[in-house]
Amino acid sequence: MLNRKFFFDYTRQQLFNKKLKQSQVDGMNAILDEWETNYNKSDDRWLAYMLATTFHETAATMQPIEEYGKGKTRPYGKRLKMGRDKNGNRIPYSDTNEIFYGRGFVQLTWYENYKKAGQKLGVDFMHNASGVMDLKIATKILFVGMIEGWFTARKLKDYFSPTQEDWREARRIINGLDKANLIKQYALHFYAALSYTN
Repeated sequence: MLNRKFFFDYTRQQLFNKKLKQSQVDGMNAILDEWETNYNKSDDRWLAYMLATTFHETAATMQPIEEYGKGKTRPYGKRLKMGRDKNGNRIPYSDTNEIFYGRGFVQLTWYENYKKAGQKLGVDFMHNASGVMDLKIATKILFVGMIEGWFTARKLKDYFSPTQEDWREARRIINGLDKANLIKQYALHFYAALSYTN
């Protein structure tokens, strides 16, 4: 059982500049609730890394957010798929008017990833991309996506197992090594916050 008082006291001091808004508490509680309900026999380092990813990807709001700029300068900010044709060009889509820029806890992007998330969770994100912003749904995408390797085919167990611990390389689950050292530091703080169980 997680000691939430210790968790919130510790993270307030170490990560949130001694202040937590109720919305930040609510977001973290949603993640902690999901863990305790469905994953509490898993490796606590997974939870720490998911919290750190959320902290980074949501600019510390701990709430599902939309990408700043809504993908305006990115190919996923247009009606294009991740996949390419035989000439190497991105494949356009016309079966929906949605634009699949980053949203949620993990900043889910691309047509294919929204489609996969929708199929896995039984929700139509192809015609309601903003559905990934729902707190419960964003939490499911965070957990299942990082555990099953939806985003880059890399999974939490690839970096945290009985024989492995790599807080830096785990960033590859989401986005190469972008800000990997910074997120490692966040994750280690979250892991310390989870370590007190009395």
